Amino acid sequence: MFDLMPIAFKNVNQLWAYILTETLKQLGLTCAIICPGSRSTPLAIAFAQQAPEIEAISVLDERCAAFFALGQAKAIGRPVVLLCTSGTAGANFYPAVIEASYSRVPLLVLTTDRPPELRDCHSGQTIDQLRLYGNYPNWQAELALPSADMGMLAYLRQMVIHSWETTQIPTKGPVHLNILFRDPLAPVPDGSDLSFLQSQFQPEEFFAGIANLTAQTRLMSQRVAGVPPVVATGVASLPTPQSLFPIPQEWKQADRGIIIAGVAQPQQPQEYCKAIAQLSQTLKWPVLAEGLSPLRNYADLNPYLISTYDLILRNQQLAKQLVPKMVIQIGEMPTSKELRTWIDATQPQRWVIDNSNQNLDPLHGRTTHLRMSVEQFFWEDEEDIGKEDTETRGHGDTGNLSQRLSASPRLPLSASSSPDYLRQWCAAEVQVRAAVDQTMGNMEELFEGKAAWLISQTLPPGTPLFIANSMPVRDVEFFWKPNNLRVRSYFNRGANGIDGTLSTALGIAHRQQSSVMLTGDLALLHDTNGFLIRNKFVGHLTIVLINNNGGGIFEMLPIAKFEPPFEEFFGTPQDINFAQLCATYNVQHELITSWEQLEQKVNPLPTTGIRVLELQTNRKADAKWRQDNLRRFAADISI
Repeated sequence: MFDLMPIAFKNVNQLWAYILTETLKQLGLTCAIICPGSRSTPLAIAFAQQAPEIEAISVLDERCAAFFALGQAKAIGRPVVLLCTSGTAGANFYPAVIEASYSRVPLLVLTTDRPPELRDCHSGQTIDQLRLYGNYPNWQAELALPSADMGMLAYLRQMVIHSWETTQIPTKGPVHLNILFRDPLAPVPDGSDLSFLQSQFQPEEFFAGIANLTAQTRLMSQRVAGVPPVVATGVASLPTPQSLFPIPQEWKQADRGIIIAGVAQPQQPQEYCKAIAQLSQTLKWPVLAEGLSPLRNYADLNPYLISTYDLILRNQQLAKQLVPKMVIQIGEMPTSKELRTWIDATQPQRWVIDNSNQNLDPLHGRTTHLRMSVEQFFWEDEEDIGKEDTETRGHGDTGNLSQRLSASPRLPLSASSSPDYLRQWCAAEVQVRAAVDQTMGNMEELFEGKAAWLISQTLPPGTPLFIANSMPVRDVEFFWKPNNLRVRSYFNRGANGIDGTLSTALGIAHRQQSSVMLTGDLALLHDTNGFLIRNKFVGHLTIVLINNNGGGIFEMLPIAKFEPPFEEFFGTPQDINFAQLCATYNVQHELITSWEQLEQKVNPLPTTGIRVLELQTNRKADAKWRQDNLRRFAADISI
């Protein structure tokens, strides 16, 4: 039964806002992030009155609000609404809209605006909001002025439905609606006679069928990759008739192939990992798994997992020995510069598996795009694969490849069934993984890279983890140890910026399992207004803060040798006392002085509040350690 709010018929704006928010509620919206302002008053009131079905969260800073919405949408896998007033407020959403576009996150952005007669006349808080976000939205439109006409209400309903669908189909991403309101904005009479609507407007009939549309949209968004796959080579696109895709014969015939599992945040990570494991075991190809891929957190599913490829490829002799003839890239290319340089130099034939319409080949190689998901492959010998997978999982943690190499001849790595090329990769992984683990395990000093290694083995199972850009994502790639903890890793690797780091992490953690963020000091400082969300935040976030007083990633670049101007313009130390900063926002702060202390603090995790665990490290010493040691891990190994 629909509850028509009495306020909805006091003026046209409130009626319009009611139709919009009720349609979204019927579509399945559960969260709206609302920034304070006057022009958005009708919608702010309407969203607030849709509780508890829609949680309306007020956030002061528009940039923080946008990234909080981005994080929430990542966590729940459904669209989140973002609302602001007119003027420059909407411009502060821009970085998050860009990230949502490149990361394929569904956001419905609602900017409110003055009517046409108040534009281009210095009426105040009025800018040109048409196409405010350029070409980044999946779709964008300006709604007509509110009207009580039944035909116009149906128009509004349909525009909202289309907007909701377009955030999810054919590719997830942001949609922008610019919404005009004349005064009065508050729920007071505007002189309009709306009494005739009391008899004409039947909400049950008006909103009938939206629930069915919601189910269809959900099904289609889940099957975005399930539409008939399109093979695109160069400029040609060839549709195939089936919704499942057989493994190409040329893959099966290739004796030197690798699978690269790149950056990925799938909603169903276990199914994703199983699909890659099946492909790997069918082809008997190693899987080079990026640290930002769920594969490293579901290691028991994949016996051919290679986590140390970046370190292995620093050995030039090994890099030459391991040159592939064919590469299957799943999703986006990993962060590793070593891997990218190696692929670029060797120019193997490459296949990119991804269900988007984007070009995911920054190396411009001999690439064929398969517009599908890896879960869409079907297996002619599925029975055998299932048996092999069961046997493999029986040997426990795949981080211990040495045990599997010497285990039962029935295992996929047995000499009778595994190609030499696969065994070479696995042998290199065993040796380099052991060297990394021994080095990290014996290290007592607070080297920032060890934080990623330690928490990869320590977090409670299933913990949502947000990994900040710059050095944290790279240390995860270097040092994150394969595990079976099912950690849910999140990141903003669409545009790779540091803006919105804290706010995104809070959005991910909101009403979820107790969560963790791994970040450097500059990324956190860039978004400290995110702490203002603390009073609205439900759940817990532990922030593991690597404080090296500056931009550690720049220490790895050639510019670091030029001083001046390096320290002032690239290192950019801020000399912030984080204990005082946290006290300002009433956030708990603890200084971590040992690895044992950090291990105790991240498992178990608290259930409420925000906490900062600060590790103070030496930026230049850590950069020198990487330069001196990353190549040594694979220097003396033999395969």
